[in-house]
Amino acid sequence: MELILWRHAEAEDAIPDLERELTDKGRKQAARMADWLNPRLPQDIRILASPATRTLQTAQALGRYYDREPALAPGARAETVLAAAGWPHAPAPVLLVGHQPTLGRVAMRLLTGQMGDLAIKKGAIWWFQGRERAGELQVVLRAVAAPDWL
Repeated sequence: MELILWRHAEAEDAIPDLERELTDKGRKQAARMADWLNPRLPQDIRILASPATRTLQTAQALGRYYDREPALAPGARAETVLAAAGWPHAPAPVLLVGHQPTLGRVAMRLLTGQMGDLAIKKGAIWWFQGRERAGELQVVLRAVAAPDWL
């Protein structure tokens, strides 16, 4: 299974938190990452986005169908996010558009099997692949990209 974590792009500081919108810079970050992602994404990818406005706007930059997923809302637990994605047995690749620190915790869990935090830059993606070898799940980090590198 392939699992892509995409942190929302730069957003304004506002209250309430779920209504924060992307800044002009954030819209450019989302568009740049979407331009990089689109030719690389499998056709059967399932895209799930947090219900927060900034994540929905980030996902919209892809120009593809996506589902709002309440399990990805700010403050979600890594285990909840992985369950929403169907990791590691989902029938199709999954792209999750979400928040820090949750996505960093998911990345840490995938890389080490341990609880902890990793920093994921705004607008960046971490692309993982799960595969079975000798009856055990192996996790491969396929790519890390941030909009300012593209």
